Amino acid sequence: MTGSVSACSGSDAMAPVLEVRGLTKRYTRGLLFRQETFRLTADLTFDGSSIVGVMGPNGSGKTTLFELITGSNAPSTGSVRVMGRDIHKVKHRERDRLAIHYHQSYQVRRFRRTRPSFLMQAAGHDYPMVHLFDEPQFNTRDGYIGFMLDFFRKLRREGRLVFLCLHPNEPWHLELMEEVCEQTVFVQGGRVRTYHDFCSSLRDPDLRDYLGKLAPRDAK
Repeated sequence: MTGSVSACSGSDAMAPVLEVRGLTKRYTRGLLFRQETFRLTADLTFDGSSIVGVMGPNGSGKTTLFELITGSNAPSTGSVRVMGRDIHKVKHRERDRLAIHYHQSYQVRRFRRTRPSFLMQAAGHDYPMVHLFDEPQFNTRDGYIGFMLDFFRKLRREGRLVFLCLHPNEPWHLELMEEVCEQTVFVQGGRVRTYHDFCSSLRDPDLRDYLGKLAPRDAK
């Protein structure tokens, strides 16, 4: 499923901040007879800066999607372009100048090197344009949540694209996403769906089943 979301301008040379085209990641097992165990597919375009909420069950492919966007995981097919540059063809040490993946307690995910960097192109940027926060640990004390929301908004004002991935298990998680997220991505069984606003995502019956008792009644 394709998602095309336009927001405020924040790109150079009219290129989308993030363009994911025909992206597929396949995992297989077996030596002689390869059997596919999981497949992630995605087509996404974000033309400008925005804050995007990401939800989905454990094992659905959310972290794999983030790794593919940052170039730390190689796709089976398709491409990921950040500011017009194919991130999988950018020098390894410069990929985090385009997209950076913060996993849980904000440690940066590392990536595997599959080609010598001297054969690859430069990033062309000094500071990441895409920031992916993968299930960050929010401290509910001393205004920490407000501080982080202000930080996400600051990145957006600077023309950055921010992804906030949460696995909601408390009502305030959804309240947080509703407050700060302009669009929503839902990943389930390797399929990536996009919604132009947070409220419309809550009308998806599959997402509501995933949320269970947390799903707002008035979103039906």
